Amino acid sequence: MLARVESAAIHGIDAYIVQVEVDIVPAQLPGFTIVGLPDTAVQESRERVRAAIKNAGLNFPAGRRITINLAPGDTRKEGPSFDLPIAIGILAATGQVKSEGLEEWAFIGEMALDGTVRPVNGVLPMAIGCRDAKKKRLIVPEANAREAAVVGEVQVYPATDLAQVVRLLENPDAVSPFVVEQPDGHLIQPLYEHDFAEVKGQEHVKRALEVAAAGGHNVIMVGPPGSGKTMLARRLPTILPAMSVEEALEVTKLYSVSGLLSHNAGLVSTRPFRSPHHTVSTVGLVGGGSVPRPGEVSLAHRGVLFLDELPEFRRDALEVLRQPLEDGQVTISRAAAAYTYPASFMLVSAMNPCPCGFYQDPTRQCTCSPGLIQRYLQRISGPLLDRIDIHIEVPRLKLDEFTATAQVGESSAQIRARVEAARQRQTERFRKTGLYCNAQMQSRHIRKWCELGEDGRELLKAAIQQLGLSARAYDRILKLSRTIADLDASDEIRVAHVAEAIQYRSLDRKFWA
Repeated sequence: MLARVESAAIHGIDAYIVQVEVDIVPAQLPGFTIVGLPDTAVQESRERVRAAIKNAGLNFPAGRRITINLAPGDTRKEGPSFDLPIAIGILAATGQVKSEGLEEWAFIGEMALDGTVRPVNGVLPMAIGCRDAKKKRLIVPEANAREAAVVGEVQVYPATDLAQVVRLLENPDAVSPFVVEQPDGHLIQPLYEHDFAEVKGQEHVKRALEVAAAGGHNVIMVGPPGSGKTMLARRLPTILPAMSVEEALEVTKLYSVSGLLSHNAGLVSTRPFRSPHHTVSTVGLVGGGSVPRPGEVSLAHRGVLFLDELPEFRRDALEVLRQPLEDGQVTISRAAAAYTYPASFMLVSAMNPCPCGFYQDPTRQCTCSPGLIQRYLQRISGPLLDRIDIHIEVPRLKLDEFTATAQVGESSAQIRARVEAARQRQTERFRKTGLYCNAQMQSRHIRKWCELGEDGRELLKAAIQQLGLSARAYDRILKLSRTIADLDASDEIRVAHVAEAIQYRSLDRKFWA
């Protein structure tokens, strides 16, 4: 007796179809074998499936030799999501489920010993894989139904237990598939807990973050403890444009594979904000492990990665940020395979100007020696700083600024409107290039779209000579000037735009000269 059912498995954040072949024959030495490079969790499916079939009131073929093959056989199968397809395959091979029409179905789910179908990770990319494979119907755990139904074009049926799945296969037209409203265009702008209207003072820092959001630029903020660096960073996602459906699918796939997507959740509509502790390991930051999983840089995809107390992070962890900052993705190589995770994020970092935090502070005396300050700053390498466009100083608020009760700044919605208008100009400019924001421009793009007038060139030349700006600051200033011009709805980069961009690189000389 031979039966075939289909399921899906994850490679990176994408899925591929797995064919579950079940062969049951009489044998003097009965057994239950799973082949096709299963991991430990898949091997343990034997006991879960055996108990689930019996406790669901169905017949398990005792005294037979059962062989399960998970094809393709050259890729490693991981996790408990094959429990349900294996159980259905055994029931089909023993005639308890009709085999006709099974090729239209795909099955995903972990089995409890009593036959309950439990939720699993990665259902969204699996559903996308089933849709691309032209599967008509998909059975998933009830808690994963909304996540799978977001994909559309494949009928999703939630399963609570094995007996219900058997009844569904006997009469599929008796049950309506799970349906959610399909989003189109852009998602509704989500509600955030924080708002820029709550921030007192620091108007120049707010402006710098607006420029960063408008052009997708990376930022480093330098200031004493308590000056508001973390508070400002947490509000940056509130002024970023609303995610498109494609972006939301990318983010949701990452969170689904990582097991961070709450059950009964649909698309992630809020731009991620990830803030790992400075003790995070290299694997925790960029991903990996014996079973590769996305790291913090991938979980911040299409959002913000905030590194507070930047010099306190391990040097090797910071250095591995260079690839995702440059390429927008992370590739993790293993002997068996290579895994690629998207990692296109805005890096926002914060640090004190010295170990004690009070270098050049007007109210507190710094206790650090010049050598100690230099060693502290040298924990951040030049190549990493090369990838940060905006350097901004965040001074301590004056007493009358943070005690004022009537002071209300611009709301995040007001700032976001300007950011979205600037991003729209960039979308039209880069329509045929594959870029989506100014920060991604390379030298050839800068030469084409960041041309300065005579006055702008003279100002930039004087800034480099007189302020001692490094050569790496030149392209950064041009890209920032282009973004500031976009915020000003100007096709031409004017002198005022260049002048504002120059001030966002002034810390090059002050701290890292």
